[in-house]
Amino acid sequence: MPTWTLSTLELPLRFTWKISRNASTAKTNLLVQVRGPKASIAGFGEAAPNIRYGETPQGLQAEFEALQQAGLGRIRTEEELQEFLEARQPAHALRFALESAWVHYEAAQAGLPVWQWLGAPAPAAVVPTAFTLPIMAPGEVAEFLRAQDMGRFALLKIKVNKEAGYDLLREVTSVLPGRPLIIDGNEAWQDPDELLQFVERTAALPGLRVRLLEQPLPAAHAEAYRYLHPRTPWPLFADESVTDEADFSDIARQFHGVNMKLMKAGGYRNGLRILRETQAHGLQTMVGCMVETSLGIWSALQVSGLAQICDLDGLLIVRDEPFGLVHEKAGELYAAPAPVLALS
Repeated sequence: MPTWTLSTLELPLRFTWKISRNASTAKTNLLVQVRGPKASIAGFGEAAPNIRYGETPQGLQAEFEALQQAGLGRIRTEEELQEFLEARQPAHALRFALESAWVHYEAAQAGLPVWQWLGAPAPAAVVPTAFTLPIMAPGEVAEFLRAQDMGRFALLKIKVNKEAGYDLLREVTSVLPGRPLIIDGNEAWQDPDELLQFVERTAALPGLRVRLLEQPLPAAHAEAYRYLHPRTPWPLFADESVTDEADFSDIARQFHGVNMKLMKAGGYRNGLRILRETQAHGLQTMVGCMVETSLGIWSALQVSGLAQICDLDGLLIVRDEPFGLVHEKAGELYAAPAPVLALS
């Protein structure tokens, strides 16, 4: 019988991670491990709880214990696991950790790369990633860009809010003019016309080059997004607006692209479905992440063959990344062949 275990990953961060919703200096993620009768073969998965969806480490731990009591250890195949999880609906981050651990376990047994086991296109050997500037006082931007050597990244992501977004972008473009930017509003605006005023004012900044604008309004504001779609000069990308029940025909009327995060999708299989639906509706594809170790980022790289843009810098925010499955050099990611972890 397979044996499942869950442990915590206490992750101090390299700097204060501030977005429009909250700020933190540390993160608690969870590590799922599954081992079969052959103790030498194991699968590992990471859960990064997201407070936006009411996920907490304690809540996920309680859900894991309930799943153990319900018979998680009797699972024999991925199909059985999918049916088991579908019936019990754990938090998406935990569901991803469980599914990815099992997929990694079965792929290792079969001697196949994970992307091939999933039926995904092969990821590139080297994957460029964006790097994110959190919300901060505009006067701190130049020193932060220097300290983090952000000039080595070909694409930068800037977290903004209504209060300081313009000044933050002005500072970034004064230091790194012409650098393509992802502007991430994290649902900070409520009124689409107010957002368009921000866009018009910001677009006039010297040296500004915007690749896309990500989820500036709350996900519930579908009509506002349909209003914005033909009016914004920058491509609009969905993040929180894409749920399991998303109507992609309507998503295509609201957005020009989709940012898929495996932690939010709740698994490889649903993440691949979202990416393929995105492509089928003529939208641009992006793979993103939460604050994660190299295990979670390694997992995201397995589906990056379907992405036009990768924003996979979560491991670079962690101060003492524990696993070393992904390395970054000159703004590009290099992944280990398999998710083999050395655990004490």
